[in-house]
Amino acid sequence: MNAKRFYWLAQFIGWTAYCGLLTLSVYTNNPSHIDSVFFFNIMVIIVSGISITHLQRFMFLRLGWLSFKLPRLIPRLILSSFFFSILIAIIDLSTDYLSNVNSIQENPLEVSDVIVNVFSILLLVLFWNAIYFTFHFFQQSRNQEVHNLELTASNRESELKNLRSQLNPHFLFNSLNSIRALITEEPEKAKVSITTLSNLLRQSLVLGRENLVALESEVDLAKSYLELEKIRFEERLTIIWELSPGLEQFQIPPFALQMLVENAIKHGISNLRDGGVVRVRIHEDENTIFIEVKNSGNLEDVVDLGVGIENIRQRLLLQYGEGASFELKEENNFVYATMKFTK
Repeated sequence: MNAKRFYWLAQFIGWTAYCGLLTLSVYTNNPSHIDSVFFFNIMVIIVSGISITHLQRFMFLRLGWLSFKLPRLIPRLILSSFFFSILIAIIDLSTDYLSNVNSIQENPLEVSDVIVNVFSILLLVLFWNAIYFTFHFFQQSRNQEVHNLELTASNRESELKNLRSQLNPHFLFNSLNSIRALITEEPEKAKVSITTLSNLLRQSLVLGRENLVALESEVDLAKSYLELEKIRFEERLTIIWELSPGLEQFQIPPFALQMLVENAIKHGISNLRDGGVVRVRIHEDENTIFIEVKNSGNLEDVVDLGVGIENIRQRLLLQYGEGASFELKEENNFVYATMKFTK
């Protein structure tokens, strides 16, 4: 049921219920007053009540009261309800007089009767307004929640695209630097490196279109990258792979593993005169998958880890929330970069 249909249904049921209680009260005190004229007056009350409260709603919309805070809204709501209650009471009493339901000769109209009538209608109108504003605030809150969810989803998608776009130039820059170092001294190795780089770029174009990729694809990308770096570092670089079977199709953010091995080379191995070891270990422990890149070196010599590490943290947070984490630590002259995923 849409809001407009619900509003008119609530109007009709509310005023009909009020007049039903009024009819029951009159029937209990004096059943002889229940006749066609009485029911005519009841219909007048229903029609006037619906019309005037609808007029009050129109005023709410026209004056922008629906956007007011409660301290500013409540006094205006009470005053307007009192005014419209007087209008309904005047219509009710005038109809009674004109139809001789309350003959002036038999039952003179007293001020106390008018006051009681006005305040009884005022209570009803205030109750109607309370229901109306409660429903409006609920709808407003619901619409705002939906809007916030849509905005959050849009922001996350935008952030993911921006973070991925930062990774690709960073990766390309480091790869080209590796090749530049080989061109003069070892042109044949430079040719092999260019071929390897072209394969890397082809893979990156494919993976860069996705929010998540299979771990198998990430491993292939990282292997190609380390193969390229192995040409440059030769015996100074030792690569160890420890891959547990059965995790090939697990989904991770693209370039996440490649960025870890890239940082291991750039901030670890390249700073050591004798080179070192890069070990990639992927395994599962109960409901947690660990992707660990271990490299020789220490964190004290690292001045700036660049955008890569921060991007990995942000991407894991955006994509998995509390279901993934990243840890960077040093132990016994080795740096450990570990991504953890809860299945």
